Amino acid sequence: MRVVVDSEAVAYNMYRDYGLSMGFSVRKGKNRYVSGTNIIRCKDFYCSKKGFKEFEDDINTKQYNKLETRTGCPAMIRFTVQDNHWTVTHFISEHNHELATPSKRHLLRSARSFPTEKANVISLMVSVGIRPTYVYSYMSNEACGTENVGFTRRDCYNYINKQKTMVIEAGDGQSLLNHFKVRASEDPMFFYTVQVDQENRLTNFFWRDGRSRIDYDCFGDILVFDTTYRTNRYNLICAPFVGINHHRQTIMFGYAFLLDETTASFTWLFKSFL
Repeated sequence: MRVVVDSEAVAYNMYRDYGLSMGFSVRKGKNRYVSGTNIIRCKDFYCSKKGFKEFEDDINTKQYNKLETRTGCPAMIRFTVQDNHWTVTHFISEHNHELATPSKRHLLRSARSFPTEKANVISLMVSVGIRPTYVYSYMSNEACGTENVGFTRRDCYNYINKQKTMVIEAGDGQSLLNHFKVRASEDPMFFYTVQVDQENRLTNFFWRDGRSRIDYDCFGDILVFDTTYRTNRYNLICAPFVGINHHRQTIMFGYAFLLDETTASFTWLFKSFL
């Protein structure tokens, strides 16, 4: 059967919905253009497990073990574009990996989204003081189960953090930096670093003193990292690096506050700690 749609968005949504029904996530391929123009002539969509991650083979570069999720899956669909008609011209349905079970399909990345109406409800609930954990529970109850919400609890938390109307006030941010500078002048081993957003607003910050550095050198073989604390005024995530000494006493290796729990924030934090 010849399948024709009228836009890239419809083409993607069609394959995404197919992936959701089968149990796999999808991603977009690169556009292929008519020579010398910006007119799309062909577009592929793939199973998210297509190909493999490329890693630099450099003996001078530290390599960290990371779970490889791609399997070189061949499943894909190709649309050829002509006169604004997107026609399926190639389709591979076979996968080389297990597909998600019905109870797990709502967790697929391409299946998750934030419809405007749900985003508005979340923003409204947070604005009147309802805690994020109760917000997601409400959304889950309304949808008759987490599998019907359309996004995960972590997605909900990250969205709330990104949409915060309360940012760290300039006076508080400057006071924090001043405090760090004073500590650095008193302790030659004191270290701190901050991260700002595109509007130069303080978002994440990390610090440790000389005592923490010495303790880490001596007892760093055991490290606990936790992000469960949110008791501060700005609802920032308190993320301490904790250890234990030879007296079985809790010791601190470092301290951080994060705006959100995105991969980018954690990458910045762990690099800062190292």
